[in-house]
Amino acid sequence: LFKPGERVRLRFINAAAMTFFDVRIPGLKMTVVQADGNNVRPVPVDEFRIAVAETYDVIVRPTEDKAYTIFAESMARTGHARGTLTPEMGRTAAIPSARPKQFLTMADMGMAHGDMAGMDHGSMKMEGGHMMPDGSMMKGMDHSMMGHGAMAPKSKDDPFYAPGSGLMPKAAEGGKFLSYADLKAFKPLYPDRPAARVIEVRLTGNMERYVWSINDVKYSDAEPIKLKFGERVRFKFINETMMTHPMHLHGMWQILDNGSGKNNPAKHTISIAPGTTVEADIEADAEGQWAFHCHLMYHMASGMFRKVVVERETAEIAR
Repeated sequence: LFKPGERVRLRFINAAAMTFFDVRIPGLKMTVVQADGNNVRPVPVDEFRIAVAETYDVIVRPTEDKAYTIFAESMARTGHARGTLTPEMGRTAAIPSARPKQFLTMADMGMAHGDMAGMDHGSMKMEGGHMMPDGSMMKGMDHSMMGHGAMAPKSKDDPFYAPGSGLMPKAAEGGKFLSYADLKAFKPLYPDRPAARVIEVRLTGNMERYVWSINDVKYSDAEPIKLKFGERVRFKFINETMMTHPMHLHGMWQILDNGSGKNNPAKHTISIAPGTTVEADIEADAEGQWAFHCHLMYHMASGMFRKVVVERETAEIAR
């Protein structure tokens, strides 16, 4: 409930097991002020995508004496959840019509990486088939018939999606869609310093067999990731699959490198889109054993999971 003219803070938490939601309130602008519990510089938006386990706080200011629909549409456009922001009980607002489904493109299959820039696609044919990064096969096709210009990034495309991705966010009616690139820490949690080393985290799996892993090794067969207490390390996420993976770290923050320097935002969950590489720094400031995993429940259960161990280089002398 609200009184017309007052500012209302809404906290969105994606508690689903497997669903990404695109959230909007038709007729109301939202101002994002917090991501994963950390304050960010205010970002006015019309819509945002929230991955499993992520949280966003937004401020709205409804001035009219009417109800508004809080609309959370699944990224796959297969369903929705809705709520109502209203000045009094019993009022409702219209539910938006479902938008067309989004389909993966070759960019989401890892076919738009920079190392392909020098290839002559006009003289290239796939005879028989081609193995995709997730192990699935694409039937033979003539690249000379492809219009690769359609895969070029547009100026308003989100840089955290592969150029030409079928999952590229687009706000309803041409509005502003939140990007990770918009997030800037209101007050950085840590002093800015370079990472001492880089740990490559390849997100791997097979769509057809529905098996998931990190660096091609499932959790039950993997060694822990070991960090030294007090060091800063950089995780380099490389998504080699055709699914988006919200990577969640327990016990410590992931400082997402979105080009904001000392104001890079700190998050506990970072969503890695297909065919992309994303980097984040971790301050190893919490001793112990911590879970690190994709927060899609079936992916985590099938092996996209690691134990992160933070320990001191030498044991302290017992007093």
